[in-house]
Amino acid sequence: MELQLKIIGVLLILLAAMHAFFPKYFNWKEELRPLNLINRQMMEVHTLFIGIVLLLMGLLCLLAANELLATRLGKIILIGIGLFWAVRLIVQFFVYSPALWRGKKFETVMHVVFTFLWAYLTALFFWAAFKR
Repeated sequence: MELQLKIIGVLLILLAAMHAFFPKYFNWKEELRPLNLINRQMMEVHTLFIGIVLLLMGLLCLLAANELLATRLGKIILIGIGLFWAVRLIVQFFVYSPALWRGKKFETVMHVVFTFLWAYLTALFFWAAFKR
């Protein structure tokens, strides 16, 4: 289980790093231009902070896997992170419109890949939290 948490740590750090490329990949310079300043900056700042949270989650899993598994506080943290990813999994199906990916090969592949990733993260964090 400790190895699984360390692998997840690496995956979360990579996911955090991906956030640095969002503005260019999604062409935010042009796409967000019609928004007023507060909405544009909220989008940029929230993306930055999501990246920071993912980085910190990843570092926690990578550097403190044993403590997460062996202590009461660690189990509580694992439950909290499991809830975070469970909500993200729900959002994948009930917030994002299928029109964003349906009928588009790359977007469909990414939808499936990230659905499996969110499910894997949810399951593993809960499993680790409730494992004796």
